[in-house]
Amino acid sequence: MDNWNRVHKCLFLLTICILVISLLLSGCGGGGAVVEEEEEVVEEEEPVAPTLEEEEARGNTWSEVSSGTTFRLCGVWGGSPSDVFVVGAAYPERWRGQILHYDGSTWISMRKYTSDLYGVWGSSPSDVFAVGEGGIIVHYDGSTWSEMRSYTTRALCAVWGSSPSDVFAVGEGGAIRHYDGSSWSSMRTGFSQGDLYGVWGSSPSDVFVVGDDGYILHYDGNSWSKMSSGATSDLRGVWGSSPSDVFVVGHTGNIRHYNGSSWSRMTSGTFQTLYDAWGSSPSDVFAVGHDGKILHYDGSSWSEMNSGASHQIFGVWGSSPSDVYAVGEDGTILHYSEHIQQ
Repeated sequence: MDNWNRVHKCLFLLTICILVISLLLSGCGGGGAVVEEEEEVVEEEEPVAPTLEEEEARGNTWSEVSSGTTFRLCGVWGGSPSDVFVVGAAYPERWRGQILHYDGSTWISMRKYTSDLYGVWGSSPSDVFAVGEGGIIVHYDGSTWSEMRSYTTRALCAVWGSSPSDVFAVGEGGAIRHYDGSSWSSMRTGFSQGDLYGVWGSSPSDVFVVGDDGYILHYDGNSWSKMSSGATSDLRGVWGSSPSDVFVVGHTGNIRHYNGSSWSRMTSGTFQTLYDAWGSSPSDVFAVGHDGKILHYDGSSWSEMNSGASHQIFGVWGSSPSDVYAVGEDGTILHYSEHIQQ
């Protein structure tokens, strides 16, 4: 009888436990618990470039065009949408430079040289300069290319001018060359600097040069001065829309902006090296770099674009917000056909 009582008591307790568990389980289906699950904090993922489908839906597309070469393409400049020049080098082989031209329908090889070519700029379709290895400078007059005497054997990385008689070329070992319309001459800064990679200006008396270790030099028409950029890594490219709106780009995703009085760091969202920048306005700026990286600035922030490329991209230029070219490794030429639709 005692055994039966103990069994009965155990069954009673078991029944109570089952009822309690059932009540608890039914409570889990109530609104309170569901709300707690919805409010659970989820760690944000790092932003990624939009897909090609998303870009196309926004009218924002980069497409690769056939260049007909496997050269490393380093620089691009044009006089119009149907008159675009690209220069490059035959890596890993050296001492062969190439100039490509686009006439609005096809790309052709205009000329090859025994020296690599790194930069190109012109004041018009009949006044184009290209610079490169060993101090080579070549000029196009609208019909033929001819070599000019640079009076240096140092590599020249970039070229820019304000007019046919005011052209600057910069490069290896701090080299700065100036063309006055008749001949090239050396410019001395009074500073000790490493290699210089980019040059841009808004006028003959407002020229910026960037290079190794965060170096930024400014020319006021009479003399050069060193600017405090706050950067310590190499700066590779420079572009601006005015004397008070200048962008520089470089290693580890470094982007700096000049407002006319001081330089400040911008959030780029990348640690990839950026090689060049170009824009059509203060709210439409492109930066290009390592592993097909292309960034766009809309006047308030930088965002990544889907380039569809994985090669390094070294140069960028456009004739308008909806006609932009980017060039890089293995003959890569990318064309941007539409501006971001807001």
